[in-house]
Amino acid sequence: MKIGIPGGLLYFKYEPFIRTFFNELGVSTEYSTVSNKEILDLGTHNCVDEACLPMKLYHGHAAKLQKNCDCIAVPRIMNCEFGESICPKFQGLPELVASGTGKTNQIFTEPLYMNDPKKLKSALKKGCRQIGVSDTRMERAFFSASENQRNSSFGIWENGYQKRVFLAGHPYNIYDSFANLNLINKLHQLDIGVITEEWISQYEKSEALSGLIKKPYWLFFVHNFAPAMILMERKEIDGIIYVSSFCCGTDSIIIEMIKNKIGNFPLLVLKLDEQTGEAGYHTRLEAFWEVMK
Repeated sequence: MKIGIPGGLLYFKYEPFIRTFFNELGVSTEYSTVSNKEILDLGTHNCVDEACLPMKLYHGHAAKLQKNCDCIAVPRIMNCEFGESICPKFQGLPELVASGTGKTNQIFTEPLYMNDPKKLKSALKKGCRQIGVSDTRMERAFFSASENQRNSSFGIWENGYQKRVFLAGHPYNIYDSFANLNLINKLHQLDIGVITEEWISQYEKSEALSGLIKKPYWLFFVHNFAPAMILMERKEIDGIIYVSSFCCGTDSIIIEMIKNKIGNFPLLVLKLDEQTGEAGYHTRLEAFWEVMK
């Protein structure tokens, strides 16, 4: 049995855990390639029209893996490490993928609560039993994967550039160079360095959010609004670039909240979809560079 593992959505956040877990299980796996035009075309064909670009890319990764794999690992993530909620499409991802490909060979579809190790382990154990992996082996794989995820470093903090920006957005928009049209390289060509949210601790984020009316509900509000405020106040950055998927509901709230707090501080919002043209994209970056200067 070969298990396909799509390289989209929160794979960019949990890759150390995923790779270690399946390696330790000793099962045959195939990881999808990095996003490209073929994968996007497959995803557009297999996904509902109103879905965002990252969701269409994930469908494309899953559809491509169907050609060589017996089943596809499609996680149903309910919330993340500190209990924050994420887009409802993550909670229905196995069904969304199945409706696109017409196949019901998705595995590891039990609800995953990343903030509760016991629940997480129990859900993954059920998935391992589906593919004939013993509980003992699963326990070892889970421990190794958790350690690797915990000890892995994430994020970008660049020095030596004339200007520097906080690059905000969901990890699958920031780190998928196909989706964002190789944004980081384009910024480097303009002598602009990048900082991402991973360099701000959870404690610092919580402190920065303490003045709000209530605790934020969305994971990506915490990971984008709080670092933007912190880095701006510390004068670590000269501007903010928010990379957003067209029709993302959570981003529409976060971006407006940031706008209302930063005053005249330079902010550029880049909307991504499958129709994005590269020429206009580069022109906007050049204009933003002039604004920061």
